[in-house]
Amino acid sequence: MARKKYPVIENLVITDIAAEGVSIGRHDNYVIFVRGVIPGDIVDVQLTRTRKAYAESKLLRIKEYSADRTDPFCSHFGKCGGCKWQMLPYEKQLYYKQKQVFDQLSRIGGLKDFNLKPIIPSGKDKFYRNKLEFTFANRRWLETHEPEMNKDDRGLEGLGFHVQGMFDRIIDLETCYLQADPSNEIRNKIGEFTKREGYDYYNSRSHEGMMRNVIIRTASTGELMVVVIFNKDNQELIQDLMKYIDSEFPQITSLQYVINPKFNDSIYDQEVICFKGRDFIYEEMDGLKFKIGPKSFFQTNTEQALTLYRKTLEFAAVMPDEIIYDLYTGTGTIANFVARHCKKVVGIESVPEAIEDAKVNSEINNISNTAFFAGDMKDLLSAEFIRKNGKPDTIILDPPRAGVHENVINVMREAAPGKIVYVSCNPATQARDIAMLADMYVHVESQPVDMFPHTHHVENVTLLIRKN
Repeated sequence: MARKKYPVIENLVITDIAAEGVSIGRHDNYVIFVRGVIPGDIVDVQLTRTRKAYAESKLLRIKEYSADRTDPFCSHFGKCGGCKWQMLPYEKQLYYKQKQVFDQLSRIGGLKDFNLKPIIPSGKDKFYRNKLEFTFANRRWLETHEPEMNKDDRGLEGLGFHVQGMFDRIIDLETCYLQADPSNEIRNKIGEFTKREGYDYYNSRSHEGMMRNVIIRTASTGELMVVVIFNKDNQELIQDLMKYIDSEFPQITSLQYVINPKFNDSIYDQEVICFKGRDFIYEEMDGLKFKIGPKSFFQTNTEQALTLYRKTLEFAAVMPDEIIYDLYTGTGTIANFVARHCKKVVGIESVPEAIEDAKVNSEINNISNTAFFAGDMKDLLSAEFIRKNGKPDTIILDPPRAGVHENVINVMREAAPGKIVYVSCNPATQARDIAMLADMYVHVESQPVDMFPHTHHVENVTLLIRKN
């Protein structure tokens, strides 16, 4: 059976950017989604998937560049899966992120004439992340100018980020502009040593190879964590590499490793072995100290996280006699941030290790009015739980991208706090959840915050007040 041949659309004018950072053009009033372009570009595309109201497409060529285009600053742009908006000036990135929040709240949330504050830019648009995870692969991405190589050639191996849309190909990074020094030097030195000493790199298809990943965490305190993930328990090779890293970078606060023989890269169910130093580092924020372990969740843009938390506290307008619930509390960052201003904070999170970190973070900051619980939110947050821990005056929540489970929404409705402060990394699911609460709560204001420059991602803080 012959495969269906999709048509080529020529001279398509890109007019807008939709959700998830995909651009839009219109042909005979038919919406066509195109990746890798910006408004003002004129392109030729081939349709790859058609539906009644829209089509997806593959970019064939850019015929004319938008006047808004700027030169990408990274040599890996266009191949690496990160920083996909480098060709868009930062002020334009902010414009489309603001527009994304507005569109989602109005279209999905059903809001009209609502109070949406101007987006808060990131103070840094480069070197703003405090954590990166790099991947080893025995097959890196070959540039068009590079010669063909024998499959056993060590020059084929790579350490860096995945190529867009490919799980088994890695961009061998030279310089990454996401994390400050010494991140690039550490990654490059590890790559040089492992290639020179004959360490084999991981093959994600055959599950062979010694080297899998390396995680680098940096803190505003100057502390530094490096975690190397191996596929095999070859102690001679492990010890040699860890000693080398220690000798080259004696300033590392926490040097650890993991042996992960599983087929997936997650280390959350694996033992982390401390080779040297502490098994954690400290981060500081607004006078509070936070313990960060290798498995800890912590906002990856520390400076903007502080902006986000201050805005959350402002929206909550916490009073000294109030009980606050912090749902999806993670390591208790928001909970401990708020606890100084209220009677009690109850934090709930599904990851037990995160809850243990949250408790420690309260202890090291001499905070005694927090209570943390680990469990599935939709099961744990019951009427009985509220009876035991006190009725919340305000609920603060920062859920994952999927948003809030309907059962949790129902319990929130039953608890009926006076205020809900909803922090979201996905305005679409946030808007859906706001619509589910619209009969009980009034939208007061929303504040977008840019945590991730050169990407389409945007955080949004929303204040809801219970109707009388």
